Amino acid sequence: MGNSRSPQRSHRSNKKPVSRKRITKNSSNTPRRRGKAKPSPLPKFRLLLVWAVLVSGMLGLAWKAYQLQIVQAEELKRKANLQQTVNISPYIPRRPIIDSEGNILATDRLEYILYVHPIQFKLPQAQVAAKLSTILETKTPQELIERFQERKTGIPIARGLSEGVAKQIQGLGLEGIDVDKTYQRFYPQEKMMADVVGFVDHERKGQAGVELSQEKLLQRDLESLFVRRTALGAILPNSLPHNLLKSNDWRVQLTVDMRLQRAVRTALQQQIQKFNAKRGAVIVMDATDGSILSLVCEPTFNPNEFYKSRMDLLKNWTVSDLYEPGSTFKPINVALALEAGVIQRNTVFHDSGLVKVDGWPIRNATLRGNGSINIAEILQSSSNVAMVHMMRRLKKDDYYRRLQALEIDQKTGIELPGEVRGRLKSEKVFMERSIEVATSSFGQGFALTPMKLVQLQGALANGGKLVTPHLVKGLVDVERTLHWQPKYPTKQFFPQKSVKRWWNNAYSVIRVRLMITSLSALFVLACFSVTF
Repeated sequence: MGNSRSPQRSHRSNKKPVSRKRITKNSSNTPRRRGKAKPSPLPKFRLLLVWAVLVSGMLGLAWKAYQLQIVQAEELKRKANLQQTVNISPYIPRRPIIDSEGNILATDRLEYILYVHPIQFKLPQAQVAAKLSTILETKTPQELIERFQERKTGIPIARGLSEGVAKQIQGLGLEGIDVDKTYQRFYPQEKMMADVVGFVDHERKGQAGVELSQEKLLQRDLESLFVRRTALGAILPNSLPHNLLKSNDWRVQLTVDMRLQRAVRTALQQQIQKFNAKRGAVIVMDATDGSILSLVCEPTFNPNEFYKSRMDLLKNWTVSDLYEPGSTFKPINVALALEAGVIQRNTVFHDSGLVKVDGWPIRNATLRGNGSINIAEILQSSSNVAMVHMMRRLKKDDYYRRLQALEIDQKTGIELPGEVRGRLKSEKVFMERSIEVATSSFGQGFALTPMKLVQLQGALANGGKLVTPHLVKGLVDVERTLHWQPKYPTKQFFPQKSVKRWWNNAYSVIRVRLMITSLSALFVLACFSVTF
């Protein structure tokens, strides 16, 4: 038995032991390296690349920070402030305008504007028009329907509505109807002071008269405010100033007297009707300082409804239109002749009723002569022929220089927009044609504004001083205490001796009757112009 197993054991012992190796992919093809392995250059490149990216990023961030913190700092601050603050302009009414006695001529009042949006109507347009016409008495249903056709939305139907009328319209509950609250300029005297005060448009901008020329004076001195707001746009209360609505109550006072204005307008209307004239104007000025006490133009307009008037009525033609003064210039020519010394108080001229100059016949308006008449009688009869003889005594060049010295081609400086300069013929024409001297002697052949004529005639009434016609007296409070007054230039124009001699001649001619006897100042009724 023992012998029989030994061959088997010997057979097992002859087998070679099998080594167990970890088999890996491609292990049979990869030769085994002996000794120390060499470092690969790839990790070093990657490290440099990472450092380059990091350094570039840091440099980029530094450059951007420099741009934001240094270069663009002021601009970014400005944009941030714009996002965090808002500029508001609180509504402040324009200053009221009053006359010399404190009567209100212009003020701001609360009004309502009716807008319709036909595209939003739920009812037929005829029904909407019928309901609105019952409240708007001046609008018929047919007129309203025609207005609805203008556009689809935002049609202004009526302005200047009272609060009661606005509530009635809102009570109708109609879709497509808006009633907006606004403040509008109101002129309680209507046409009476339109020539002086002027008007403002629907944007509250002055368009004529004192409302235009004194725009800055009428605007109160409250400036726009910058207040902080939240991200949702709500204003932060603690950013509002304590004196947000603080403003003075000063008013712009004019030199015009309402009582005199009313009397003058009535008289002018009567004269225009009497002579069937197209238009007329009257200016009353205090010759001592240039204050305009009355300024009336007919026809005129209602500043509360300026949009209904003709464009030519919206300007004051006493400063915007030129005309030949005619006989109203004769007193000034007499003053020039007295100043030149070519006539005396008792100088007499023969008025035959006709004189020929360069073949042109010149006659009196009465078509008859006045015989031998002195200076006072020349003014009293308004003799054209005698005036031609008088001004012929001056040399042509001397007469022309004296006309130039009257500053006919200069503005008066009154606070009315659109004032124009007068016009004289050229010196060459005046010197070459004797007819120019003749026609100038009775106020023809040149042109000026009625206001300029007032200024010149005022110099004859105040001792020879050329005053500045003006309408603004200053800024006063509710107690009519004067807080600011503009200064108007004055200069000596005619020699006092010449003016005194002129008054000695004109005293018997001038008859001034004032309709208001309580006024004691010296007035000169300087211009009454009627265009036929």
